[in-house]
Amino acid sequence: MKICIIGLGYIGLPTAAMFATHGHSVLGVDVNKKVVDALNKGKVIIEEPNLEETVNAAVKSGTLRASVEPEESEAFIICVPTPIKSDKTADLTYVESGIRTIIPYLKKGNIIILESTSPPGTTRDFIGQILKESGFIPGEDVYLAYCPERVLPGRILIELKENSRVVGGINEESGRIVKELYESFVKGEIYVSEATTAEMCKLMENTYRDVNIALANELAMLCEKMKVNAWDVIKYANKHPRVNLHMPGPGVGGHCIAVDPWFIVEKQPERAKIISLARNTNDGMPHYVLQRIKDLTKNVGGKVKVCILGVTYKPNVDDMRESPIIELIHLLKEQGNFEPVVVDNHVDLDGSKGRDLYTAAQDAHLLVLAVNHNEFKELDFARLSNVMKCPVTLDTRNFWDADTIEKAGMEYHLLGWGRNNS
Repeated sequence: MKICIIGLGYIGLPTAAMFATHGHSVLGVDVNKKVVDALNKGKVIIEEPNLEETVNAAVKSGTLRASVEPEESEAFIICVPTPIKSDKTADLTYVESGIRTIIPYLKKGNIIILESTSPPGTTRDFIGQILKESGFIPGEDVYLAYCPERVLPGRILIELKENSRVVGGINEESGRIVKELYESFVKGEIYVSEATTAEMCKLMENTYRDVNIALANELAMLCEKMKVNAWDVIKYANKHPRVNLHMPGPGVGGHCIAVDPWFIVEKQPERAKIISLARNTNDGMPHYVLQRIKDLTKNVGGKVKVCILGVTYKPNVDDMRESPIIELIHLLKEQGNFEPVVVDNHVDLDGSKGRDLYTAAQDAHLLVLAVNHNEFKELDFARLSNVMKCPVTLDTRNFWDADTIEKAGMEYHLLGWGRNNS
């Protein structure tokens, strides 16, 4: 089948590569010419294991190419961002633009699939209305469905193939046809539902995790007050066969967990009380970490240098979308007396990429482990103790061993452990 995929980001590009390496002819469309030019050379500009090799093989075989404009195709897949606006409602600008971009190329019998995470009703009401206004009856003239991904960065190609999926058709025939298309490479189960049910399913998968993380973050704050180690509480509580507490941290990032729950709140603000509270709890964690930093450096006079390790939203990826560490850095700069210096070889923020960790820590008053990248696991803490003005650490991820750090002459603090809090 000839497939046109709109949006070549973290999901669109891997999806294009999977279809292109499983018997289809794929055109990837993106407004970013840099992305288009790279793909046509068999290159990618995002960090994901085995993606460039897969893209390169597809480009060389002639089954994958890119353009800034769509072409007539049998199936159109929308994989564009759905950002959150300042009022915590969904920005469907890119979805609307994607649909309107393909309308001149649509013919009766074509397939239209939305993969972008969207508020309930987007496929049936929002996209359906645009198609009707353009002279197409969804479910009759064109097949329309919602089919969200369920993948983890760092394992995208594996999970696109192995994970189960839900296809939400605008009608039964749309669901059946879209399921058949994805069966060309998906080895997991593919379940067929209706469009709004599938949208809610995707949102609740991430909302479940967000609420659980908020519970863990609240536990961490409680334990600090009660001089208890929250990480021990979680470890032992999870020995119960029906308990699975998540882990606390400096906040929740990424384009899914940090955003998707708000799409439910947007539709039912009077009912989504737990969801809203969890979001506010997790959004507030950078402020809480800021206060911890203030407490740990309160005796420092003048400018306070804080060396921050990691800025992406999760470890070992180059994705900074909705990263709580960016918010933390912004908050530190707002204070006026803090000088944050960032180290992260996955991305470049304020010169973070390629910056030597030990040079960055020179004369620092605090070392903050913000993201548990693999390269931060085995550090020379004795060396850090010697170069820092105040050899103090704040571990927000329970990544380091307290005894190892303290034997190296450093003071160790852990988010969620109140043993030595001021």
